[in-house]
Amino acid sequence: MSLKQQISEDMKTAMRARDAARLGTIRLLLAAMKQREVDERIELSDTDVIAIIEKMIKQRRDSISQFEAANRQELADAEKFEISVLQTYMPQAMSDEEVAAAVEEAVAASGAKSPQEMGKVIALLKPKLAGRADMGKVSAQVKTRLSR
Repeated sequence: MSLKQQISEDMKTAMRARDAARLGTIRLLLAAMKQREVDERIELSDTDVIAIIEKMIKQRRDSISQFEAANRQELADAEKFEISVLQTYMPQAMSDEEVAAAVEEAVAASGAKSPQEMGKVIALLKPKLAGRADMGKVSAQVKTRLSR
């Protein structure tokens, strides 16, 4: 079953269970997926769906920091719940050791020697690590590795 089909099935399950909060989050995800399909006139693959989910999680993390800065804990909690729902559709996260090994492998494969060549390394890592690691942290690891 594709990720898109699984999300549709989960929406039906949430409707039957009358789980309004979960249903709302799943509907937002499906709307974002449908919007991209219509805009680009494509059928989304699992990789495309994961990219959409990553973007939505990032938006919610930004919102949480804003809500907490404004002392609006109830809104921050709602965003945290949405993140937990969205995380269920993400692939298994890689451990720090696995990410470090992938960084070393990519640095060796690209032949990068300085932080100015960081783009080459990230270009190799992005397809492999998409959805499985925080690319911000990966970028920091690559920068540290190339700075040695």
